[in-house]
Amino acid sequence: MYQVVPGGAGGTITDVIPKQKLSKDSRSVVGAGVIGLVLVIAAVTSWCYYIASLRKAELLKTQLLDLNKDGYIIRNQGGSIVFRMDFRSGTLDLDSCSKEGEILSCERTTDRKLNFFIETVRPKDTVQCYRVRWEELVPDISVEHAMTYKFAHWYGGAVSAIQHWPISISGQQAPKPFVTSDIYSNRNEFGGILESYWLSSNATAIKINNSVPFHLGWNDTEKTMYFQARYNDSPFKPNPGEAPCAELSYRVCVGLDVTSIHKYMVRRYFNKPNKVPAKVMFCHPIWSTWALHKTEIDQEKVLAYAANIRKHEFNCSHLEIDDRYTSRYGEFEFDPIKFPNASGMFQKLKADGFLVSLWIHPFVNYDSENFHSCVERGLFVREPTGRLPALVRWWNGIGGILDFTNPEARDWFSSQLRSLRSRYGVSSFKFDAGETNYLPWKFSTRTPIRDPSFFTRRYTEMAIPYNDRAELRSGYQSQNISCFFRPIDRDSVWGYELGLKSLIPTVLTISILGYQFILPDMIGGNAYHNRTDGNRALPDRELYIRWLELSAFMPSMQFSIPPWEYDNEVVEIARKYTALHESIVAPRVLELAGEVVDTGDPIIRPLWWIATGDETAYKIDSQFLIGDDLMVAPVLEPGKQERDIYLPAGRWRSYKGERFDIKEPLHLTDYPVDLDEIAYFVWV
Repeated sequence: MYQVVPGGAGGTITDVIPKQKLSKDSRSVVGAGVIGLVLVIAAVTSWCYYIASLRKAELLKTQLLDLNKDGYIIRNQGGSIVFRMDFRSGTLDLDSCSKEGEILSCERTTDRKLNFFIETVRPKDTVQCYRVRWEELVPDISVEHAMTYKFAHWYGGAVSAIQHWPISISGQQAPKPFVTSDIYSNRNEFGGILESYWLSSNATAIKINNSVPFHLGWNDTEKTMYFQARYNDSPFKPNPGEAPCAELSYRVCVGLDVTSIHKYMVRRYFNKPNKVPAKVMFCHPIWSTWALHKTEIDQEKVLAYAANIRKHEFNCSHLEIDDRYTSRYGEFEFDPIKFPNASGMFQKLKADGFLVSLWIHPFVNYDSENFHSCVERGLFVREPTGRLPALVRWWNGIGGILDFTNPEARDWFSSQLRSLRSRYGVSSFKFDAGETNYLPWKFSTRTPIRDPSFFTRRYTEMAIPYNDRAELRSGYQSQNISCFFRPIDRDSVWGYELGLKSLIPTVLTISILGYQFILPDMIGGNAYHNRTDGNRALPDRELYIRWLELSAFMPSMQFSIPPWEYDNEVVEIARKYTALHESIVAPRVLELAGEVVDTGDPIIRPLWWIATGDETAYKIDSQFLIGDDLMVAPVLEPGKQERDIYLPAGRWRSYKGERFDIKEPLHLTDYPVDLDEIAYFVWV
């Protein structure tokens, strides 16, 4: 059979080709060839995609960090995952990512442009760090990353009303401003001493940059902490003239162990004290009028208090006259009715060997004689437009709060303190408050501040001229103020909510945040109405004694309710432990305090400081170290005269003279500790 086929333009092909019919076997061979060709093409295509994916995977790796569109993970040298961060504010478009040297950057998410990069830094052989930055280019879009905390135990962040060590997260919390707050009156907020720094038991640390409008949330079901940057619905503000484009930037560093990575982070990112407070502050207790007399203080009571300190043969670093020695809040002169001869009182106290400090605060109430002049001179924090002073409510009334970004307000406040010093010989001051929750939600200051907690920093700077003996209860980037910091008032109760059990976790947390000169509040707590364990106005006797014993091993001791309010036995126990503090604890603390100026290392340390690979040590919240060689284990339970004690490996000698030469950690079960004892062990 022949077939005529169309030819070129205008004609037909006359040389025809005969077409033969394929056999059945031939058709099978051709079909197989086609299928084979398709398979080869598919294989080549798959191989190309595989090679491309390998190149992309290699592109999205930097050292021990693996990036994907939804977040990243970091591994340690052994290959184990030690850190995971998920992106909650967008999905990266990986086709927009590139790598140049140690910087991995991306230009968009799946729906918008952004600036994103991760830079690898190796500052030393044992530390690997990653600088992470996610910057939005469109105003009022928040940036949120979610850190998984299930891989390890975590420490740091802020003091809290219910303090645990390590951090214990419960419930769900949408991200809220990470700013200083008074947690006595706002118990669900972050505390008055905080830094955006966290440390984990798997030798990983994260430090949020100070420029970030930082909000923190959490979810205990997902085991995540939410790190968010935003300006909308927030007290944070962009710099003047800048669009409110949020940026979340931070550093994640991984080291060999938890102690060494913390040492690196403190040396690299924290302020450090530039001097050590007065030696006597470490050696002799402070005596405050507050818990004993509250606002009912007067000249007669101050003199009687001082006389009893001498009568019962106690030492005193200084006597602290607390709240309500003035007629009104915001004045700086003694109430002539309560203190008819303040000058004579100071002369008598000086003759008896007492230095005196005064309670002070940043508020000027509206009924104070100073209120009108402060308004006229523009010394207060103002409402957002800047035209009117902002009235604020605090625990002693309503008034203005001094604007410590304003040089005039600083000078005025400083002149009042200098006047008290020159007129009466006041040695120093107890600077109360300073937290940002006493600012209006929206406010303006003479010098604009983008982070409300910077107000706390400015307030703490007022203590610098008096830092030999000054006392602060709030701090933010304030480690170099170089004075004593105390946690918020404790209740006279046993538990973790501002009670005795909260004391060690709180002190350890403050220490990890870089504040080493710690005054652990008043022995026995503040004896507030309805927040005191016991049947009288005084704290429970056993609670008071256990609190006293623990305080003796802190950097400084502070009495208010005096031991003679109980009985002679309590007085003798108090004498015993103030003497022990002076002879054993203070010399060691002073030695460590001298090192803090150079290193920033804690004076009061967790047990894992010397037992870095010990899972049990990571969780112990009722024992602590002073330096590396003095371990303390107080009794913190009512009705107990024994406790379980965990001894890290080493050579230890107990306060009873027992020796423990152990190559593995040792549990001492039901170790006997009488009411007038506290268990402690010295490294031999």
